[in-house]
Amino acid sequence: MEYRKFNNIIVARMDKGEEILEKVKEIALKENIKLANINALGAVGDFTVGVFKTKEKKYYSNTFTGDFEIVSLTGTINTMNGEFYCHLHMSAGDKEGKVFGGHLNKAIISATCEMVINIIDGQVDRIHDENIGLNLFKF
Repeated sequence: MEYRKFNNIIVARMDKGEEILEKVKEIALKENIKLANINALGAVGDFTVGVFKTKEKKYYSNTFTGDFEIVSLTGTINTMNGEFYCHLHMSAGDKEGKVFGGHLNKAIISATCEMVINIIDGQVDRIHDENIGLNLFKF
């Protein structure tokens, strides 16, 4: 992975074999990012995404292996209890154009991932909402 920082924007290139969430955390901790939004594209060979079933308050995950293009990768970096927290969603398409996606649990890059992190001047923590079952923004 390599990246450059331009004022409050980071442009990163993640490389084959690297795991996206690990690299986002590495950048966020090194740059002391407390609040940001993320957009990216690229290619992955192995990824796991989940869907939250609201009635059950539980995530269900699906793992995909093969050649996939990241159609969309978006989300936020912020904090929970003052510590790093990241919430990303990813959609990826196969050779037939079928797209699979959801809450990102893991993604191993097969070629590259080009990511832009827009750092926001501020901090928004998260708090677990028992009623919903998710970690929500705490203002």
